[in-house]
Amino acid sequence: MKKGLILVVAIVAVVCMTANVYAQDPGKKLVRGVANVLTGWVELPKNIYQTTVEDNILSGLTIGLAKGVGMSIVRTGAGIYETVTFPFPIPEDYAPVLEPEFVFSE
Repeated sequence: MKKGLILVVAIVAVVCMTANVYAQDPGKKLVRGVANVLTGWVELPKNIYQTTVEDNILSGLTIGLAKGVGMSIVRTGAGIYETVTFPFPIPEDYAPVLEPEFVFSE
């Protein structure tokens, strides 16, 4: 009986802790927004490199460049949006506007 109770308490504790790990809050939204404003430009070389590796150098310098410019604008804009709206739970539960959350995630 005592071992079963300990097991149940341990399982409940683990489940409760994992729920808090993924919780979003205004502070995380602000940090994410500022980080994306400051690092949005990194999308440019990142997309050039990824397209070059996946295809070839010509694709990297054309398609990768176009993707990079577009994603730089999108990531910086999302960062500005999240920085300005960080006190409000928009989208629901302070979820990230972009996936991945940061330019270096993947």
